[in-house]
Amino acid sequence: MNELVSIVMPSFNTGTYINETIKSVLSQTYGNWELIIVDDCSTDNSDKIIREYLVDQRIRYFKNENNSGAAVSRNRALREARGRWIAFLDSDDLWAPEKLEAQIEYMEENHYSFSYTDYMIKYNGTWLPYIYTGPNVVNRRRMYNYCYIFTSTVIYDRNKIGLIQIENLKKNNDYAMWLQVIEKSNCYRFPRCMSYYIKHDDSISGGSKFKLIKWHYKLFRDGLHKGIVVSIIFTLRNLIFGIIKKVVYKEKTNVIPNI
Repeated sequence: MNELVSIVMPSFNTGTYINETIKSVLSQTYGNWELIIVDDCSTDNSDKIIREYLVDQRIRYFKNENNSGAAVSRNRALREARGRWIAFLDSDDLWAPEKLEAQIEYMEENHYSFSYTDYMIKYNGTWLPYIYTGPNVVNRRRMYNYCYIFTSTVIYDRNKIGLIQIENLKKNNDYAMWLQVIEKSNCYRFPRCMSYYIKHDDSISGGSKFKLIKWHYKLFRDGLHKGIVVSIIFTLRNLIFGIIKKVVYKEKTNVIPNI
């Protein structure tokens, strides 16, 4: 269990967070990884911080010529990836030190090609008292119903899945990836809290409910090229199952992560 892991990390103006994010990769108990950072023309100090870590040859750094969005950055990182295992870590999130080792061991033991972990959320500096979970198995139908998985929890086997490239969507581009991967493999939950979503008011995932509905529609209509009626139906199903997810798939906890 020592094959190369390619970690996909798009970056844009996350200088406040990316230092700790890179440290959480360097702290991994699984050492055979490459971290592929694609910066999307950041205007803050992200570039300076990233360059300080380039003494570690496992870290590969690319910069887009123009500000193009996270989808373009992820596509580029996926094309550059050399590893069997593809993992995702957004530039303001964190991993537990044993995340890669434990999740890959779980996948190899069970012959899984696509998996995700439980996670916690730190919102504006405060840990929410829940571990966020999901279905033990997310099949194609469930994945279209709702995006149960959080980006920084995912690993898939590129030998089985192949190269994934998505449309240039401003939002939900991670969901667009999973909707491609699910065509090749079910997604299996690794029921341990291994990932931490560092959420803040200026996150790209924010926005009004109306705008979120619009971006879900654009995912199915523009990203997956579904018809108008089908796109509306999938959007409505996402709204319904999103409510169910928020109620059912979380566990109360008193544990505060020591990270």
